[in-house]
Amino acid sequence: MADRRLQVFHTVARLLSFTKAADTLHMTQPAVTFQVKQLEEQFNTRLFDRTHNRISLTEAGMVVYEYSERIISLYTEMSNRVGEMTGDLRGHLLIGASTTIAEYMLPRLLGDFKMKYPDVQVRLHVGNTDKIVHMIEDNSIDLGLVEGVVTNKSLATLKCCMDSMIVIAQPDHALGLHESVSAQELLDYPFVSREEGSGTREVTMEYLHQAGIDTEDLHITMELGSPEAVKGAVEGGLGVAIVSEATVLKELALGTLLARPLSPALARPYFFVYQKQKFRSLVMDEFLEFAKERCSKDMLAMPVRREV
Repeated sequence: MADRRLQVFHTVARLLSFTKAADTLHMTQPAVTFQVKQLEEQFNTRLFDRTHNRISLTEAGMVVYEYSERIISLYTEMSNRVGEMTGDLRGHLLIGASTTIAEYMLPRLLGDFKMKYPDVQVRLHVGNTDKIVHMIEDNSIDLGLVEGVVTNKSLATLKCCMDSMIVIAQPDHALGLHESVSAQELLDYPFVSREEGSGTREVTMEYLHQAGIDTEDLHITMELGSPEAVKGAVEGGLGVAIVSEATVLKELALGTLLARPLSPALARPYFFVYQKQKFRSLVMDEFLEFAKERCSKDMLAMPVRREV
């Protein structure tokens, strides 16, 4: 954008934080403060009130923010129209993904997208499903890819693909004698769970609830914040767990874990999520189409392996 100051101001105003704006823009905080100060000097008025380590927009700041929204949207629309005419895809895309997707699905997808469109700059933020949805809500990112159900009616969701969920245990575990594992049988063993706010935890608890099981009866020994931590705990004999099959393919091949399907089977959808009212850039539309095509072909369509 020609006027960098307006873009910086818009980010600070949207997040109401110089620190968060600096992180989002990959700038230092003094640089962000300098850009805003320059804009204030241009208009000869304060755009932010600063009190008790908090900031808020002044009346003039609210006017500038309203116009900056429209200016930035028009600038993006202009860039996309020209890009459509020239066939030149370039720009920035801010993506957020829940932990499982970011660690096991997106690296190859983003690598292939970058090879096809080298002039597109993609930035990835990682967090659990709740965090990514919040980032979409406050416009910190353009597009999210999450595991859980999104209930905010102002957000649009688009199914990407299905993910198989399985039970994992140590190779010599008693579950190795089973062809499959019922929800009721999970109550017989210590259980390693993902943390609150995780899409994996949400779908697991809903599955147990649908099976008529009180989740309070589940013997949770640990609650962990990543698939890697869960796998490590299971390998260490701290319990069994329900995980995405895509996260344990290496361990199954090496024989450090065993896996069994649930009965009835459990699969969950992965969703793209974005603001309904926000203008969708050409870069975002192209990434959505690219990702949907790749997801449907080969991302997570692998059968459960039963070898011990």
